[in-house]
Amino acid sequence: MMGGWLPITLLAVPLLGALLLLLAPHALRPILRTYGLVVSGIALAPAVLLVVTFDYGRAAAPQFEVDVPWIPGLGLRFHLGVDGISLPLVALTALLTFLCFVYLCWGRTRDSGPFMSDRPRALVFTLLVLEVGMIGTFLALDLLLFFVFFEIVLIPMYFLIGIWGGEGRRGAAVKFILYTLLGSVVMLLGLLIVWAQAGTLDIEALTAAHGSGMSRSVQILAFVAIGIGLAVKTPMWPLHTWLPDAHTEAPTVGSVLLAGVLLKMGTYGFARIAIPVLPEGAAAVAPWLGAFAVVGIVYGALACLAQRDLKRMIAYSSVGHMGFVLLGFATLTPVGTNGALFANVAHGLITGLLFFLAGAIKERHHTADMPSLGGGLLARVPRLGSVLTFAAIASLGLPGLAGFWGEMLALLGAFQPANGLPRGLFLTYMVIGGLGALLTAAYFLVMLSRVTHGRPHDTTPQPLPGTPAGTPRPDPIHATPDERPTAPAASSGRLPATITLDPSTGPPDPRQEDITRHELLAWTPLVVLTVLFGLWPGLLLSLTTPAVQVLLGAVS
Repeated sequence: MMGGWLPITLLAVPLLGALLLLLAPHALRPILRTYGLVVSGIALAPAVLLVVTFDYGRAAAPQFEVDVPWIPGLGLRFHLGVDGISLPLVALTALLTFLCFVYLCWGRTRDSGPFMSDRPRALVFTLLVLEVGMIGTFLALDLLLFFVFFEIVLIPMYFLIGIWGGEGRRGAAVKFILYTLLGSVVMLLGLLIVWAQAGTLDIEALTAAHGSGMSRSVQILAFVAIGIGLAVKTPMWPLHTWLPDAHTEAPTVGSVLLAGVLLKMGTYGFARIAIPVLPEGAAAVAPWLGAFAVVGIVYGALACLAQRDLKRMIAYSSVGHMGFVLLGFATLTPVGTNGALFANVAHGLITGLLFFLAGAIKERHHTADMPSLGGGLLARVPRLGSVLTFAAIASLGLPGLAGFWGEMLALLGAFQPANGLPRGLFLTYMVIGGLGALLTAAYFLVMLSRVTHGRPHDTTPQPLPGTPAGTPRPDPIHATPDERPTAPAASSGRLPATITLDPSTGPPDPRQEDITRHELLAWTPLVVLTVLFGLWPGLLLSLTTPAVQVLLGAVS
């Protein structure tokens, strides 16, 4: 068995990579194009080693532990470890970060070009610091250490949205930071209540104690405080309103990491801290948690049906999918909790792929407005349209793909919730959740019918009136002054009402380029894992089940 150096390496590699950018910016400038790719690739290696060397027979117990004094005067320790709950999320984080750098490294436009062509060194630094915070959150086994890593991610994500985002990036970034910081303040109060009552911040010791030494009223108060902070990050309705703006304005890699990892930090907190440490509080609040979850499922689906912007629709879909995760946790059963953990990973893979695709479509058409895209994507760019169709049907929960199992198990858990929970109420939640699943299928099918199907619109650049057929129309934005179009003289004194062009003439429109090599490299692992976990769900469920049984030891 390998020692605790693997978690340290997972954190040290991106941190040292970020520090090198500050200490030697000029020396690294010639290799900046591939620097982030190399550093994130090196960080991916210990994550792969964790997966390969993990003792799957002891998935319930933390492995590769590091436990050293951090602030001895306060009894705080630097305690890291991995178990069956955190291992998939650590691997997912390292993989998605690496794939984001793959996507950035060989792109060409502002959104995916050589580091978006704006402040490349700052962007690499921001993404590497973000990776440190995300991985550290899933490795931490100390409440204060968890909170520190949980907060580290906020600043780089704020800058990622605010500097490299779209036209409304500043407002979206401010909204993101205000919501998440206020939620974190409330969560910190809950963690301090636990510390004051239990006398320790060690997550292992608190989980083993199952709330002993804390009264029911204190547990409820602490669970509500911690739960509010986690619910903002999840996000749970009605604390979700920062998410659509953040996703819509964020650059492609920002949206991928926000949906694929940051949302999982909130739901992971319920599994790692709130439910096992405060079991009586969890049992008391579970019916309310289930209610907010199913409202979010239906609300998210209805909001998706009303959207015109593709990225905004995918953002609202996350509200619904995270509703299924919260419903699984609210059942307090092994089946429901396993479903929630499975849905966490599946959502990271599928929605990460969806945001990659939305970014690629926006790159080609300079808009994500679905009516403006005009349909016919399968005819214009068949491979891109096919992958979008695959990601959509995976997200709507088609059996045989990863999106199916999490939702199905969450609904099954609601059918038979834990002892002490009102079964009739949870049966109602199951029915409402099932309706939400149908609405999910509806909005994805509507999206596909509007974007991928239908007759394609001709987007070939049209020549100026009076020029020979086949002469490309100059780009008025990027052309030199001599190349900019001028109105030709006409005997009638006015331009023709319509301009027609034979589609067979003229150069191809670069915006209609099909999947490129860098896109294929970035998306293929997500497609493969979505199919693999859909056909073989036991790969994840056998890993999470032992840990879930320990987690629910006091409430099962």
